[in-house]
Amino acid sequence: MLELSLLRENPQIVIDRLMVKRFDAKNTVARILDADQGRRETQKMLDDNLAEANALAKEIGNLFKSGKQQEANELKARTAELKTAAKELQEKMDALQKEQDSLLITLPNLPHPDVVAGTSAEDNVIVQQEGEFPVLPEGSTPHWELCQKYDIIDFELGVKLTGAGFPVYKGKGARLQRALINFFLDNAIAAGYHEIQPPLMVNEASGYGTGQLPDKDGQMYFIGLDGFYMIPTAEVPVTNIYRDLILNAADFPVKNVAYSACFRREAGSYGKDVRGLNRLHQFDKVEIVQLQYPDKSYETLEEMRAHVAGLVRKLELPFRIVRLCGADMSFTSAMTYDFEVYSAAQQRWLEVSSVSNFESFQANRMKLRFRDGSGKTRLAHTLNGSALALPRIVAALLENNQTPEGIRVPKALVPYTGFEMIC
Repeated sequence: MLELSLLRENPQIVIDRLMVKRFDAKNTVARILDADQGRRETQKMLDDNLAEANALAKEIGNLFKSGKQQEANELKARTAELKTAAKELQEKMDALQKEQDSLLITLPNLPHPDVVAGTSAEDNVIVQQEGEFPVLPEGSTPHWELCQKYDIIDFELGVKLTGAGFPVYKGKGARLQRALINFFLDNAIAAGYHEIQPPLMVNEASGYGTGQLPDKDGQMYFIGLDGFYMIPTAEVPVTNIYRDLILNAADFPVKNVAYSACFRREAGSYGKDVRGLNRLHQFDKVEIVQLQYPDKSYETLEEMRAHVAGLVRKLELPFRIVRLCGADMSFTSAMTYDFEVYSAAQQRWLEVSSVSNFESFQANRMKLRFRDGSGKTRLAHTLNGSALALPRIVAALLENNQTPEGIRVPKALVPYTGFEMIC
């Protein structure tokens, strides 16, 4: 959530920057400021009311002590009027506060000045590209056919058990999943991240804290009887560990890593891009999360970007990194790098990670603060990244490494899989 002080001091900057995300905030900002002005004026009236009531209470007490009961009773009538007025003023102020808050949560985070506007994903900026596209042998096939050929991932069985988008991993397919998870976790721990195993369900407050609610309500699985949401990413529970806390500047950087299953409805997804592992309702992912001092958060973003690049490099996959344009950015992000690996059999790029800086946007929603060196309380900055999401990594590994003898396992993974080939 944007800080109200920013809207008060620089409303036009907010409006202009949100246009980069193709969000017209002019009317919303005006309504927020009107509600804020009305609330502050009402607060002043309430403060004056309470001050007069307190003064009268003292005067009435003195009159009673002096035996001036009639004069005291006359003033008591005035205090009754003030009490009624105070109740009305409080109700008005609460209504204005509620209106202001309900409008504030509809505003996306401001994009960083380096983010270009754009109109679609086609306008994302390629900032890095590495690796050679593999030359596949004759008769090569996409991963969904390879999964069936080697009996390692069963999509139809998943449909039987649950529905489309819930595959069943079998044999070496299951072992490959487990190997990738451990490989990603071990690399994160070696980089100084503290491992967390979070719940797979969160309450509404947690979904609100990291910005999934209300923005992504329709994309989350909701358990109505208990009021819980299945997590779309470990970012939600891990970041919310620090909700309503005040940290010390010396605590930074706070670095956590978590493996979890992730659940997304992916409503509206269809077509060739959702075949096989390309788009699932349940998938595995290792997530890195950092809390950082505001002045260092963009340095940290680059550090996290380098960490994810190192993982993809070790997996011997050709990849590119794009900085998202405003039109393609999430509601909560100030800057996002997407990682894409090249799928040789599908002949297209597959997104496997997003690494984002949210600046103080999530922290403001969560009331996540820290005391700086002077003892002043400030909002922290939050960042996270997929390191990595498994489905499309697995798709690219299977497709890019297929040979007439079977599917080759990258050298870095062999100690984790215990085998060099899937055949």
